[in-house]
Amino acid sequence: MTISVLELVGLFLVGLLAGEEFAVRWGVQPALRRLEDRAHIDARMSLVRRLMIIVPALMVPAVLAGVAVLMFTGSGAGFAFRCAGVATLAAFLLLSFLGTVPINIKVNDTWSAESPPADWRDVVARWERIDTFRAGAAILAFALFLVAAALG
Repeated sequence: MTISVLELVGLFLVGLLAGEEFAVRWGVQPALRRLEDRAHIDARMSLVRRLMIIVPALMVPAVLAGVAVLMFTGSGAGFAFRCAGVATLAAFLLLSFLGTVPINIKVNDTWSAESPPADWRDVVARWERIDTFRAGAAILAFALFLVAAALG
């Protein structure tokens, strides 16, 4: 079994994306819930501002690398897993652009820790539900590309 440089780069990028999503969803998010309301909102707003830079910086190259791996590694034994990996990354993108990105923009533009919206807890609960699926999609994509690389 030989793995190409392109596959290694793709695995690295999708792995970073999966790791970031895992850490935020099951590490950072639960920790935020333990904070008092004002501190929770301040921390969440700060997190949004930082992740609006970090996530696209990981997401775009990871998706492009996944597509490139699919296109240039042929139709060997791992082809179906690469197809599934790219489809899962597409689901990740849809969940991001239709789910969490609009919430992030609203939080960034309109929330204030001193005067949070009345429904802020509902928004956070919706956000976390969507984020659970996003993180799951990123992790699944990484697993699928790992299997594809192992199969050749």
